[in-house]
Amino acid sequence: MPLKMCSRCHKNPAVVYITRIEGDKSYPEGLCLQCAKSLGIQPINDMLNQMNIPEEDLNAMSEQLSELYGEMADENTDLSTISDDESEDGDFEPGGAATSAFPFLQNLFGGARQNRDDSAAVEDKTKSNVNGKDKAKKKKRKFLDTYCTNLTQKAKDGSIDRIIGREREMYRVVQILSRRIKNNPCLIGEPGVGKTAIAEGLALKIANGDVPAKLMDKEIHLLDLTALVAGTQFRGQFESRIKSLIQEVKADGNVILFIDEVHNLVGSGDSEGSMNAANILKPALSRGEIQVIGATTFTEYRKYIEKDTALERRFQPVTVEEPSVKDTIELLKGIKSYYENFHEVKVPDNIINRAVILSERYINDRYLPDKAIDLLDEACAAKRLKNKQADELYALGRDIKELEHREEELEAETENVDYEQLAEVKSELAKKRMQSGEIKIPESAYEVDEDDLAHVIELWTGIPASKVKESDLKKLNSLDDEMKKHIIGQNEAVEAVCAAVRRSRVQISPRRRPASFIFVGPTGVGKTELVKILAGELFDSPETLIRLDMSEFMEKHSVSRIIGSPPGYVGYDEAGQLTEKVRRKPYSVLLFDEIEKAHPDVLNILLQILDDGRITDAHGRTVNFENTIIVMTSNAGSDKKDSVLGFNKTEAEASKEKAIKALEAFLRPEFMSRVDEVIVFRPLSREDFSKIAVLMLNELKGPMSEKGITLKWTPAVPEMLSEKSYGGKRGARDLRSCIRREAEDKIAGLLVEECDKTFNEINLSVKGGNIFVCGK
Repeated sequence: MPLKMCSRCHKNPAVVYITRIEGDKSYPEGLCLQCAKSLGIQPINDMLNQMNIPEEDLNAMSEQLSELYGEMADENTDLSTISDDESEDGDFEPGGAATSAFPFLQNLFGGARQNRDDSAAVEDKTKSNVNGKDKAKKKKRKFLDTYCTNLTQKAKDGSIDRIIGREREMYRVVQILSRRIKNNPCLIGEPGVGKTAIAEGLALKIANGDVPAKLMDKEIHLLDLTALVAGTQFRGQFESRIKSLIQEVKADGNVILFIDEVHNLVGSGDSEGSMNAANILKPALSRGEIQVIGATTFTEYRKYIEKDTALERRFQPVTVEEPSVKDTIELLKGIKSYYENFHEVKVPDNIINRAVILSERYINDRYLPDKAIDLLDEACAAKRLKNKQADELYALGRDIKELEHREEELEAETENVDYEQLAEVKSELAKKRMQSGEIKIPESAYEVDEDDLAHVIELWTGIPASKVKESDLKKLNSLDDEMKKHIIGQNEAVEAVCAAVRRSRVQISPRRRPASFIFVGPTGVGKTELVKILAGELFDSPETLIRLDMSEFMEKHSVSRIIGSPPGYVGYDEAGQLTEKVRRKPYSVLLFDEIEKAHPDVLNILLQILDDGRITDAHGRTVNFENTIIVMTSNAGSDKKDSVLGFNKTEAEASKEKAIKALEAFLRPEFMSRVDEVIVFRPLSREDFSKIAVLMLNELKGPMSEKGITLKWTPAVPEMLSEKSYGGKRGARDLRSCIRREAEDKIAGLLVEECDKTFNEINLSVKGGNIFVCGK
């Protein structure tokens, strides 16, 4: 007997079958629980009273049965099959999902069958077969329509944005789809590089007929795995949905399933006594009965799919790399019209270029083209929100349309025309049109500019918009002067660094490699400080300085800390300290402190970075170092104070020669030849100490101003500080200690002792060879 609704209410599925006898004829009837209860059928009433089921639960039970039987009806499963035998495709165990969920129904079904007449059963079965054939002809793709989105149809309807580029990846996908078996491509790439867009691009190609003949009639359906799992309360229900979906795809013959985040297959629907989605799909994937396009990230692919070798071999990987800046610019130029129309703004081509460049430089935790598109989208939204006149004009336009419509309605009336109201409408309409004509919006109000991009980046990263707007060449032009304000007594070193940085950033040479230096000199002369200032001035943030202390890389196995552990070793799932930081912040300054302490194998890794500007980490990802600046520091040769030998040699030249000779003692010639320049820092003079003392005292002004106190000092204070600290072995670090002892401690003591007073000004002066602190 086929699945049927209650013969009385025609709303709920029939679960109780009775035989109604009229004279010498008998009629089988199916009733839902509510109708059976209302008819006063004694076994039903007794059972419900004994189980103490309230009315609300009875209604909820009927709704659950409706959903469950709806799925079973699509497979032409009848009630006799559910209660006695396995279903046709084996999704339900003996007893059936319905009877296992509601055990008391099994006896009801059994009793109903015993009361049925054999001839009626034969007649019902014959009718069921006829009805089943009729239904098969009209049957809709219930599971595909419910759990999938037809991307090909969306492409035909114009609901998918056009795809720019990615021709190589799409050609590879088409080639894999054209195979006889194992024709399932898997798109692997970082989040935001355009994996889903490739599937949408293929749907567009199919819609336009720009594919081989074998794929001409194909349809790409995006599978919603969460919808497939949602609401599966009973054991076997999820497997039933998956199997039914596979059957529909196989029966259709021209469907390609696109599963975004395909790694979610592993574990979906996984529970005690059931199979997950991946295991159900494996046989069909292997035999080529269904075609699937998967998309996932490198991390998830390694974590879930690579570990399941049986699943991995059924997919053919297609790597989707992050596009270059040039490719991203072309992509944004192709899709900018969508954002212009949506936001009602104009986006010039030069803003497209800046959006891509700025997003690549300042947004380090995401990937192109996603971050560039998001930056452009939000900049357009910000520009539109600023344009208050456009909102006013839009509101007036809406009012004018309503008044025009009202005017047409009044003029269309033939009887009882309200001329007074018509005159009011015409007067109001003329007034609104005049107001609309008076609003003049300049073109600049609609045009996205660099200010909009800079303010969005400021919101995202906290970097001031003024810094973001400043171009690279302007920064390079003023780099010397800005750095000399902070670095005292090392003008030659500053000029040499700035010259090499300009040469590297302007990219005159065809070889793309990072600018690299070795800073040599005694401790406390400003080597590390210069690197910090360089990072802040060039890349707008001190956080772009990546510092590695080479004393931590003295062992052979330390290489794994730089590029990551190889497969099979502890920590393989973790990225390398250096490669991961550079991958996330490609515009940065790398500081390798005390390079002479590093193990030779670590230096070999650096050799590759200096030569090629790139390196491959333990996970097989290529990390680009082209936009970094590499600085290595060393104290080699600085402890020797030999006299200058030779004619016409300055002290600086002799110091450099001595430093290079000391470096060659532990650095191989091929390493030294790849470094752009060895820069020797000279010892600081007494005059330099005085200037540095002023800089360090100025650093105290910030914290003091936060407390509402102005810090001042006499000219004798820096002189006294330099006199006390000059000549030590630690250079400017001795000066820092002296300021901490002579100034900071005394200021703190004054504020604590006089805590009841409020100071607006603190003056430092020299009395009796010591600093005297006075508050006002």
